[in-house]
Order: sequence, then C-alpha cells, then structure tokens
Amino acid sequence: MKIARMAAVALVLALVAGCSKEKADPGGAGAPGAPAYGDAIVDGSIGDVSGFLTAVTSDSASHGAANYVFNGLVRYDKDLKLEGELAESWEVTPDGKRITFHLRKGVRWHDGEPFTSDDVLFTYRRLIDPNTPTAYAEDFRQVTRASNPDPHTFVVEYGKPFAPALASWGMHILPKHLLEKHPDISRSPLNKKPVGTGPFRFVEWKTGEKTVFEANPDYFEGRPYLSRVVTRVIPDPATMFLELKSGGIDMMGLTPLQYTRQTETEEFRTSFNKYRYLSFGYTYLGFRLSHPFFSDKRVRQAFAHAINKKDIIDGVLFGFGQEATGPYKPGTWVHNPDVRRYPFDPEKARALLAEAGWTDADGDGVLEKGGRTFAFTVLTNAGNESRAKTAAILQQNLAAVGVRMEIRTLEWAAFINEFVDKRKFDAVILGWSITQDPDQYDIWSSQKTGPKELNFVGFRNAEVDRLLEEGRRTFDMEGRKKAYFRIQEILAEEQPYVFLYYPDALPVVHKRIHGVEPAPAGISYNFIKWYVPEAQQRYTTFQK
Repeated sequence: MKIARMAAVALVLALVAGCSKEKADPGGAGAPGAPAYGDAIVDGSIGDVSGFLTAVTSDSASHGAANYVFNGLVRYDKDLKLEGELAESWEVTPDGKRITFHLRKGVRWHDGEPFTSDDVLFTYRRLIDPNTPTAYAEDFRQVTRASNPDPHTFVVEYGKPFAPALASWGMHILPKHLLEKHPDISRSPLNKKPVGTGPFRFVEWKTGEKTVFEANPDYFEGRPYLSRVVTRVIPDPATMFLELKSGGIDMMGLTPLQYTRQTETEEFRTSFNKYRYLSFGYTYLGFRLSHPFFSDKRVRQAFAHAINKKDIIDGVLFGFGQEATGPYKPGTWVHNPDVRRYPFDPEKARALLAEAGWTDADGDGVLEKGGRTFAFTVLTNAGNESRAKTAAILQQNLAAVGVRMEIRTLEWAAFINEFVDKRKFDAVILGWSITQDPDQYDIWSSQKTGPKELNFVGFRNAEVDRLLEEGRRTFDMEGRKKAYFRIQEILAEEQPYVFLYYPDALPVVHKRIHGVEPAPAGISYNFIKWYVPEAQQRYTTFQK
C-alpha cells in the first residue's frame, strides 16, 4: 500500500541511492545511440490497478499507473527537493500559513480543455467533501481558505503552521469539467478511463491483464521519447521472470533469488541492467487490535520475540534488506536507532504469553485461554514471493511457542477492498512506502480508523495523537525530530505492527532502454527522457 503523497515522487521504481547507471550515448539526431522517438516499454506487475484516481485509491499499482496520466502542483526532483510541476512557482509567507501558487500557462487536459486554477480549487473541494471516499482528506482539512483570484493563481491559507503543506500539493489535480457532475468521484467513468495533463494518455485497461498508455505529444515538458507504456499483470514472479528473459516484458522487480542466482549469466548481463538499493518502505505483520487475541500488548510483544527476523532476511531476502524497528528508513534524519528491540527469544515469548493467560493445559503443543485455542489466520497478497516465504517462517516461529497460524493469500484488489478496508482479518502481512515528509497522521492517528482509512489496525494512543499534531505543526527540524523519535518509542513498546524488514529494491531494465540515470529520487524521475535508439527499437508500430 502507498501513501498518496508518494504519487508526486516517481512512477513505480522509486527512490534509488548508490546504484550503477547507464548514460545515454552522445551524438546528434540519427547518430547510433542518439535519443529517438518511438518504441514501447513493457513493465511487469504482480498486482492490477483498482482505479486511476489516486484520491480514492491507496495501492501502489494504482498510484504508479496514475502517475503516467496526472500531475500535481509540485513534485520531488532527482535530489528529493520539491520543485514545481503544474505550479511554475510559489511564495510562502514567513509564518508558513499562506501559499500562493503560480500555475503554468498553456497546459491542456488530454481532451484539449485548458487546465486552470478552477481545476485545483475543484480538486481541493472534492478531497474534503464527505461524499469522497478518500483516506487523504486530512492534509487538506488543514486549509482554512482556498481561492483562485485568476485562472493561473491558486492561494491556500492555513489556520496553524502545517509542515507537510507544500508537499501535500503533490496530490494529482483532477479535471473539473469531467468530474463536477459526479458527487462520488470513485464511481465516475474517469476512475476507469482517466483524462489528465500528464506525459502519457490512457489507451486501455483490461482488468487482470494490462494497462496501456501512449505518449502525450502536447505534454508541457515535451513529448516523452517512448511512444507507449504497457504494464502487464503477471501475479507469479517466476512466470514474470520467464517473460522478462523471453522478451515479453522489459522491466520488473526481481526477487532476491532471481537477483542472486538466476541473473548472473553473460547472456542476462548483455541484455539487462540490474539495480539494488534500500527501498523507502518496510514490511510488517499487522494485527487487528480489536481482535480478542491481539488486544493485549503482551501478546504482540511475545510475537515480536518469537519471530526470527534474521532468518527472514537471510532466508527470504538473501541478505538484501535490514531488520525493521519502526516506520522510518535507517539513515534518514527521522529514524530513531535507539527504540526498544525484541531479540529472537522463544522463551521470553512463551513467558509473555503465559503472563497474558495463554497456557498449554492439555499438552498438545497449542496454547489455550478461556476454552479457546490460540489459532488465527494471517492474510497477505498473492504473487509476492517474499511475503509468502515470510509468512511460512512466521508460521514455524509461532508454532514453536504454541501459536497456530494459518496462511491465506488473496488477489490484491480483493485483499484490500474486501478484507483490509472492511476490517475482515485477524492479522496481515503488508508493506508501506515511506514518504519524504515524516508525517504519518493518516496511518497512526486514532481519528483515521474509519472505512477506507489507513489506520485499519485500529491503533489508538493519546500521546501519539498529540505528538502527531506537534510534528506537523512546526517547521523546526529538531522539534519534529523529537516528536517522531518519541512516536517510534511508543510504537516499539505497543507493537501494533511487528516491523519485520526494510527490503532492498531490485529492479531490472532492458539495456535497449537508455537514459536511466539513478539519483536519490529514483530511476524514474526522468522517465519522459528514457528512450530507445532507432536501430534498437523493438515495437516499431508505435513510432511516429
């Protein structure tokens, strides 16, 4: 799953640090290796999109697809600094309570209608509209007044300082003329057939099969070199890898096994570039805290001691990751390295479970309490090999301390829409992508536990609520750091999630694709500049 502010960052293969890179060959137009228009790039995805309007979706597949079509007012540049996108420039008052955006002129929606400040004001109003089933309204509810004095100026005012204010306007801007007649935008035709201002135009979506986009020749930053982008849904990573090697797709995220043992051949190295970096994300075991088994934090702490994270990282990730202790990536200013840790200790786990009233009275190896056996089901998404293998290790770890865990894998859209959103689960194995701003109000606030909202485990803590407010109300780095350090301490104590690992991302891209230049912001921040030299183009049907 993914927080919406990430939509402003960079397509699907986001956030790279310290990778190798392939530079475009020098030369004029027509020279070997020179940039050329045409060809297509085919991406592999284990999950299908659920819709294209990021205001009403929360999964990475949907946000990645929408990034081809839509723009925000701002985005992160290659060095993770905010820059203008639909906004050409802006001014912020010294107290941080007023932002005046100056919008680009001459931008048009894909249907030819002009983009204006009316669209921005409309997007804001729909985000705070109770009829919009969005998890992302909170940032925009901080606005006390929004106005558009002319077609290319948009002004927002805040009642209190709001540190994530500027970054929040990376939210995709929606077309007023196509949505104003739809009170619930999630049910509008645009959620299935989007019309945006972005570098690519929507062509088709075949559910469970593929999405197709074509280059927007009128894009305000210049037409992308690649004529088409196709994302194929291939739920099984092994099948996807076979498609990669046979030419059916051009890029995918490799599994650790594929990265280490199945790509170290001369043939593969001749055809593909691999990348490795610690991703801005983490994987966790999350509990429904209203479940009678998991309402006691001693049980959750026992699970943390029972789980062998090192085995997961060594056995599942092949060492491509780090043990997680909280929701922020190591090495970032907001990461607290000194929170309580839970070393692998089955005896400690058994003691905590016994303290919580769970004992093996009949000697069958499974704990009981009040006549109930400690047996539950963990849900995770199909097609994610690392999560499936992680679940298997958790199952063994927990069985060793008397807990029976069943594993159920579900297709992504059904998993999120029918189980997570409806709170129909005991526990889940999921992951979050981490935004550049550390505000995580939507995930941890007790005010965000409603349907379709992101605190779906039901975590409630008054001190965390207060600290979340403190962290977002000051621009002082040290003040924010203090608040978020304390939040991490509380999460480590309460264990609403057992934070499992920060995985390395392992993307691979076909070598005929040039212009891939890794930077702190990712390998796809400059996606419109990726190209295939004319002599190497494969899908010549799409050349223009």
